[in-house]
Amino acid sequence: MKPETSIIIRSYNEEKHIEKLLIGITKQRLKTKEIILIDSGSTDKTVEIAKKYNVKILRINKKDFTFGGALNIGCNYASSEILVFVSAHVYPLKINWLEKLINPFQSRDVLVSYGKQIGNHKTKFSEHQIFRKWFPNISYTSNKNYFCNNANCSIRKNIWKKYNFNEDLTGLEDLDLAKKIVDNNEGKISY
Repeated sequence: MKPETSIIIRSYNEEKHIEKLLIGITKQRLKTKEIILIDSGSTDKTVEIAKKYNVKILRINKKDFTFGGALNIGCNYASSEILVFVSAHVYPLKINWLEKLINPFQSRDVLVSYGKQIGNHKTKFSEHQIFRKWFPNISYTSNKNYFCNNANCSIRKNIWKKYNFNEDLTGLEDLDLAKKIVDNNEGKISY
């Protein structure tokens, strides 16, 4: 039996992308318990579009936004054992995306799982090169490598509770938390 998931999305003015993401989530073979949108003051139609779906919308003031802070709000609100993070401008390509992302949690020593990103026709050549390096075609599980990426990532809620995301960082909050897990020999990260 698969564990329940809560999907947490950070957004700010993502009307061009949010619906494609929400459609992709609703088409998953494995259904999520809840979708939580943390919106930091969108002035476009992001929230209006999200309201058409079964999404819990939490709003924060733009001036209060930090990457880690927004995720911590969503994690606190979430009710599932597995927390899934996706950026509002990404979307799953296959109907088994969620299944594949959380499958590594069948092993109790896996605490974080993250998935591939590939870009699209608008992605610059240099970004494609970075994606190839960061997101290879070979999966692995490690207790030495602390790379992960919150654009397509999941974590056990109990380990998030232990460490939380650093709200003072201006980015890389995902790497900071993963490094704490690895440095403290908590468990493994799966890609």
